[in-house]
Amino acid sequence: MIRLDNVTKIYKGETRAVDGVSLNIEKGEFVFLVGQSGSGKSTMLRLLTAEDAPTSGEIHVAGKDLGRLSSWKVPYLRRNIGSVFQDFKLLPNRTVHDNIAYALSATGATRKEIRAKVPDVLRLTGLSTKLHNYPDQLSGGEKQRVSVARAFVNHPPLLLADEPTGNLDPHTSLGIMQLLYRIYRTGTTVLVATHDSHMVDRMRRRVIELRGGRIIRDEASGLYAQREQTTDEFGDLLDNAYHDLGRSD
Repeated sequence: MIRLDNVTKIYKGETRAVDGVSLNIEKGEFVFLVGQSGSGKSTMLRLLTAEDAPTSGEIHVAGKDLGRLSSWKVPYLRRNIGSVFQDFKLLPNRTVHDNIAYALSATGATRKEIRAKVPDVLRLTGLSTKLHNYPDQLSGGEKQRVSVARAFVNHPPLLLADEPTGNLDPHTSLGIMQLLYRIYRTGTTVLVATHDSHMVDRMRRRVIELRGGRIIRDEASGLYAQREQTTDEFGDLLDNAYHDLGRSD
């Protein structure tokens, strides 16, 4: 799904935001990208969506060489990548339903397709009772659920999340991560950039750590876990913890 070959990104002032990074992320993986602020996480995500171009090296996403991608094809690439942001980026004058529907209409979906898909993703994200609410009537967790719903409504093969729990309390963060895990279980590849060590501990998925734009660690289940757990065991753990906390947010 993602391949980087010796990728470097240098900004003005000779700042090496990404420095000689090579990695592979297979279809259907759930991966955490971790590191301190300034380590290169956000730059990596911008490179994957072609918002930035690398100074050198090659980037392949879903089989496409981004360096050979014509500018008019970039919007089509982004339609196959769901993006979730820390600050939600919702349209303030549109309802929950219309924020999600907008993502479909932007890709040329018909009204029939919108009527069929939006209710499904509202149910998946626990927003069925909020479809007529506006963003300023929602809690932080609900806003992030709308952001996730909007990113997933097209069922993209790849979902990128940049600090999706950064502004949320632990209770709400658990629900958002459980939602991302559900999406991963549908077959979508999920890459989450985060500094939420508590959540990485819980999930025990592949962890790629950046420091100064370089990969310093790439482990199948991270270094935080005391013991290995299977995917199904984790799914049960997270589902049980989520339901114990309740689904109020």
